Amino acid sequence: MKNLGACVILWTGIIVTGMLGFGSVLATAGPEQKVIIFHAGSLTVPFAEMEKAFEARHPDIDVLREAGGSTKMARLISEVGKNADIMASADFAVIDNTLIPEHATWNIRFAANQLVLAYTPKSRYAETISTDNWYEILMRDGVEWGHSDPNLDPCGYRSLMVLKLAEKYYDKPGLYKTLIENRAKKNIRPKSVELVSLLKTGNMDYAWEYLSVAVQHNLEYIRLPGRINLVDYRFDEFYAQAEVRVSGDRPGTWITRTGKSCTYGVTLIKDAPHREAAVAFLDYLLDPKGGLKTLEAMGQPPFIPAQVPSAEMKENLPGKLKKRVTVKD
Repeated sequence: MKNLGACVILWTGIIVTGMLGFGSVLATAGPEQKVIIFHAGSLTVPFAEMEKAFEARHPDIDVLREAGGSTKMARLISEVGKNADIMASADFAVIDNTLIPEHATWNIRFAANQLVLAYTPKSRYAETISTDNWYEILMRDGVEWGHSDPNLDPCGYRSLMVLKLAEKYYDKPGLYKTLIENRAKKNIRPKSVELVSLLKTGNMDYAWEYLSVAVQHNLEYIRLPGRINLVDYRFDEFYAQAEVRVSGDRPGTWITRTGKSCTYGVTLIKDAPHREAAVAFLDYLLDPKGGLKTLEAMGQPPFIPAQVPSAEMKENLPGKLKKRVTVKD
């Protein structure tokens, strides 16, 4: 019996040790690396799709994303000091103005977009609104419409630019002021994608959105003339007539944003905590058969290849990314 007891104790010890070892394996199982991505709210749907595809290719890497207004996300890095590996902005100029040169070295332009007026079949006057009368609809009593916060989100200041350009394009002096006076302040939200739920629940009739967001969320939308919707770089001289004043990097300071075509930018943060994995994700994002293909399928025209403004900037890119870009001012 004594020997049997000893055997039981021995086997119990082996089993417990084995279970502890198995538990240790479980505790350490899973992705060994991470990539922390801050990105524009308008990139939420395509980046979610890219995350799945990338993690399937790289099961040892866990992609962690945080979405919001591009200006806000960039300031979380530059002012609050939050850790991030990658910043993808709906306006490449946000990276230039907020992150370069202290927090980033380069800025790759990888996609375009345009502003549309989104709505649903439940929206007031949905059956009669058109490219010709949209601004008249927005001025009617009882119509709820809105846009994102221009101080936090490029879609916000771009929405205001569209309204200012419409005044010039349609030759309607005072149109911008009249429209703004008919927009409730409560209908200004931190990021443009927050307006989608308000549209779908019937709490808002119309919202200014990127075309890609409207397509991804199955919204109805009014597509505006090219001289208004910020889609075409050939009209940048006309777009530049629209200026919007927004808050600066420090309290009490202001920046004037000047109208130009919608161009998205992405960068690697200088002190990225997961640099190698981040470069691997960027390589996938900029792959015409990878991330750029996903963007195109979701209503957002990619730049193929992606672009940097100078040979010097291209030279500063990580080796594997150089083949993904071309130099174009």
